[in-house]
Amino acid sequence: MIIVLTGIDGSGKSTAARALVSSVRAQGGRALLLNNHAGRRVMSLLAARLGVRLPTRLADAVETSLRVGNVLVSHLRASRFDGLVVMDRHLHCQLALRTANGLPRGRFLPWLLARLPEPDAIFHLDIDHAQAHRRIVARGTDAESLDDLAAFQAGYRELPEYAGFVTVDASVPVEQLASELAARLASNGAATGCGLST
Repeated sequence: MIIVLTGIDGSGKSTAARALVSSVRAQGGRALLLNNHAGRRVMSLLAARLGVRLPTRLADAVETSLRVGNVLVSHLRASRFDGLVVMDRHLHCQLALRTANGLPRGRFLPWLLARLPEPDAIFHLDIDHAQAHRRIVARGTDAESLDDLAAFQAGYRELPEYAGFVTVDASVPVEQLASELAARLASNGAATGCGLST
């Protein structure tokens, strides 16, 4: 099965994904973590260091290219794996960023989403943007403003696909978040062959 984790920066997607995969493996299940990054962290650090902000359309073009490439490779790898596949981010993230930046949704990403295998679940890690910002500042590996995070959060909620997301409270400690994700998967009975249990 394939699950996708979405959410604004600082919501704990990567940490929760690693914890969930580790938990499944510890229970004797098979799990694979695939990252669908778009280089936003590197670009934000570079822009902050240079004291510039990349033009919105240029940043989107770079991020979209990287994200699409990673998503396609991830789905190829997932098709060859027997177990739970956890994807950290997906094309929905780029669509939410476009909305946040006032860019049109476009046709290509929705077209591609409709043709890729549909995930068994999309878990949206929901967190207050101020708390997410505090986490980002604490880790010190990237830079995001409060306004950007608030716009990103609103961008997710405006997606037509958002109604089908499973919203999970991401303000809790990562161990609790990973347990909640595992419990939701197990309660659906969808993860029986992956070694998940409540």
